[in-house]
Amino acid sequence: MTTISDETAPAPASNGEDKEQKDEEGTPDPAPDSVDGASAVEQPAAASSSEPSSLEQQQQPSSSDPPPQMATTTANSSSSTSPPANNNDDDGNAKPPTTRQAVLAPLPLDWTRMAECDDDPNQNLANIVRYPWDVMEIDPSETHLAIVGTHGQKITHMGSKLHERVSPNITNLVLRSHLIRTMEGIAGMKQLELLELYDNMVDELKELEGDGEDGLPGRNLRVLDISYNVIRDMGPVSLCPNLQELYIAQNKIKSIKGLKHLKLLRKIDLGANRIRVMEEEELSGLENLEELWLGKNKIEKIEGISKLTKLRRLDVQSNRLTSIENLEAQVDTLEELYLAHNGIDVEGAKCETGLALPFTQLNTIDLSRNRLVDTSPFAHLTALSDLWISGNDIKTFEDVEHLGGLTDLDSVYLEYNPVASEFEYRKKLAEMIPSLNQIDANMIGGLAQHGYMSVGGVGSGENNLVERMKQMQDAAIEKAKAEEQKLAAAEEEEEVKESATSTEEEQKDSEQKTAAESEENV
Repeated sequence: MTTISDETAPAPASNGEDKEQKDEEGTPDPAPDSVDGASAVEQPAAASSSEPSSLEQQQQPSSSDPPPQMATTTANSSSSTSPPANNNDDDGNAKPPTTRQAVLAPLPLDWTRMAECDDDPNQNLANIVRYPWDVMEIDPSETHLAIVGTHGQKITHMGSKLHERVSPNITNLVLRSHLIRTMEGIAGMKQLELLELYDNMVDELKELEGDGEDGLPGRNLRVLDISYNVIRDMGPVSLCPNLQELYIAQNKIKSIKGLKHLKLLRKIDLGANRIRVMEEEELSGLENLEELWLGKNKIEKIEGISKLTKLRRLDVQSNRLTSIENLEAQVDTLEELYLAHNGIDVEGAKCETGLALPFTQLNTIDLSRNRLVDTSPFAHLTALSDLWISGNDIKTFEDVEHLGGLTDLDSVYLEYNPVASEFEYRKKLAEMIPSLNQIDANMIGGLAQHGYMSVGGVGSGENNLVERMKQMQDAAIEKAKAEEQKLAAAEEEEEVKESATSTEEEQKDSEQKTAAESEENV
């Protein structure tokens, strides 16, 4: 905080007009003079010997002072053309200097206000233009270019001449987490194999077809990641015949398009879009597809995958399914099935073309947060090793007995089912399914028993999980007994006190009665 000296401050006015004018015009912020943020105190050039000169003697602003955002002055200031104001109070003591408070510098958050308007178009944040070469020095001999927006300034434009600034043999281009709206500048990148524009604001797939003699960047592309943008039409991916991995999650796609001729495609992620139908016309040509991720859409039925004979992972979780069906083509290949957060019940899970099929490789199933009431749909799946059925409506151990014959079942998640609140839930479940090594998030017998480093002796000897649970149970029982005994003793003591009090009162009454009779006789 900086003190305004008497010789340089404007003269006060009795009606406060000068002060109001000063507040409206504002004053420059004082510069701090120390590391801890304390501001310097400017001493008047001709101050009297009685005027304070240390920070301890400064007075903090009162509650009536203006807000700290505006630098303020007091009425005891004087103009350079007027005689100095009286800085003494009625008793002749020096008044403490008036202070003003510096405003902290704002955080650098300009990029979060890109859409804000401004009178000056040059200062409008939405008009800021940054190219890749503005935020990073590009080596034209490098075949890999990766710029991540979370590490520095954000790019707003790829630049139509980007291909001229990078190596003609560039193979990998990564511009992740920027503010890019238009896909451009890649038309001449004939050797491009990986293009990642994850987490931008791109609304259209452009230049995959190239531009005449500049070549076709889509022709050689192997991996395309355009997730977390605002794309509505995925049709242009058809221009990438050699594409092997496609990521278009978290966009605004309503229908699957452009896939039917991509014979080499092995992995597709279309999660978190607005897809309602698994279109067979588009999916049937994906003869080499191994992973299909369609979580968080609006799909009501599993379909269109009858030709996907190499599919190993299928994810349709967080959709609108009520049954599991049309999996005949995957009976010998499907390894992992993720269908959590749907409306599937036992009957829907037992469809003849669904889990009722004799899957030979299916080892992981996630049906958490559905409507299952027992585990009968899984009884015949002998290859099953991980079963996640948390958050259903499985009530009793009889409803879990169907898993007893699964000799390869290694872990099961049953938490948030009614049965999980049963007495000795973990112990009974372990006895029912001897192959289990993990129940919910905890290993049976502790970590050390399964080859992990033990913590505090967990998992060894008498300190294994079952023993510790028994010890805790015994301790709880002993504590309850001790509390009961303590309560009984307290009650007994209270009864003794009440009995003694009653006896004293009776004795006192008897003595008073005897005294009264004696007085009557006299």
